[in-house]
Amino acid sequence: MPSVAEGVKIGIQECQHQFRGRRWNCTTINDNLAIFGPVLDKVVEYGSAEHHQCSPVQPQDYDLIHEGYDHSDTHNGKQPDALHDPQCPTGEVAMTEDMYLGSITTRESAFVHAIASAGVAFAVTRSCAEGSATICGCDTRHKGAPGEGWKWGGCSEDAEFGSMVSREFADARENRPDARSAMNRHNNEAGRTSINDHLHLKCKCHGLSGSCEVKTCWWSQPDFRVIGDYLKDKYDSASEMVVEKHRESRGWVETLRPKYTFFKPPTERDLVYYESSPNFCEPNTETGSFGTRDRICNVTSHGIDGCDLLCCGRGHNTRTEKRKEKCHCIFHWCCYVSCQECVRIYDVHTCK
Repeated sequence: MPSVAEGVKIGIQECQHQFRGRRWNCTTINDNLAIFGPVLDKVVEYGSAEHHQCSPVQPQDYDLIHEGYDHSDTHNGKQPDALHDPQCPTGEVAMTEDMYLGSITTRESAFVHAIASAGVAFAVTRSCAEGSATICGCDTRHKGAPGEGWKWGGCSEDAEFGSMVSREFADARENRPDARSAMNRHNNEAGRTSINDHLHLKCKCHGLSGSCEVKTCWWSQPDFRVIGDYLKDKYDSASEMVVEKHRESRGWVETLRPKYTFFKPPTERDLVYYESSPNFCEPNTETGSFGTRDRICNVTSHGIDGCDLLCCGRGHNTRTEKRKEKCHCIFHWCCYVSCQECVRIYDVHTCK
C-alpha cells in the first residue's frame, strides 16, 4: 500500500536526519548490513511472492472505524485497503520475518521501531485526510464546542485510524511470549502515541481583503520533524530494562521490568531496551554496523560529530574539494536574479 511504504520511508529519512552526526547514522538498504533495511525491504518487496507470509486479521480488529464513516459503504465487513494484499487470503495481511531487526534489542532498535511505526501512522493519517484512501476520511468525532471567534471546519486528520493501520502492520508478528516482542510492541506503541500527542489545531481566516471575519479550525498533524525531534529525546532518555521469566498457563513468558528501581518507571510514551549498544566503530554484520571509516567528520567540533569521537580515536584524513557555487547574485528590476558561478575550495575531513 503506497501510504504504508511512504510512511516507512518517512521514518528512514527522519532517522537519518536525527543520527546524521553519530557513529550509527541509521544506514539503510543501500547495503546488506543495514540495521533499518529489513523494515523497508518488507515494503519494497511487497509485490514479491517469495517474501510473503500472511498473518490473520480478525474482523473485530476493525471496530475502530469511527463515527462519521458510512459502514455500509466504506467498511462493508472488509479489511482496510491499507492492509489488503492480493497474494494473501481474505482477512490476512502480508508480513515477513525480515520486517524487524533480528535479535537486536538496543536503544537504536527501540528508536527504529518507534520512528517506523510513527511514520506509517503519519502517512496513513495524511492519506486519509487527502482522500487518497477509500476506507477512511476526515475525523468527525473531535468536534466539541468551538472556541471564541472560530468554528470547526476543514478536515481534521484521523490519527486514530492511522495508528490502527500502523498497529496491524507493525505488531502482527510481535505476538511471541518473549522479551524482544514485548520490547518491540512497547516501542511501536510509543511511536504511534507520539502522533496523537502532537495533534494541534490549525486555523484559516476567511473574509474580505484578508480580514479574519470567520476563522475555521481543524485538528492537524505536525511536521514529521517535530515527531523525530521528540522521539530522539526519548531515545536519549530511554529506559534500560531487565528480562524476567515466569510461568503462565500458556508456558514460560518473558516480561520486562526497569533495571534501576530508583528511576521513575517508563510510561507508554517512553522507549525501552535491554541490551547495551555496541560502539559502532567497526563493521559488524550482527549489529548492522558499517563502522565509521570514510565518514565525514567535523574537525572543529568536540561533540559526537567531531573527528576525535566519530573516528573512534583512529585519526582522520583531509583532502581538498572544489565545488561550483552561485555567487555575486544581483536582483534586476523587474524581476529576475542573475548570478555568476564561482569555484570554491573546501577541506573535507574523513575518518581513517
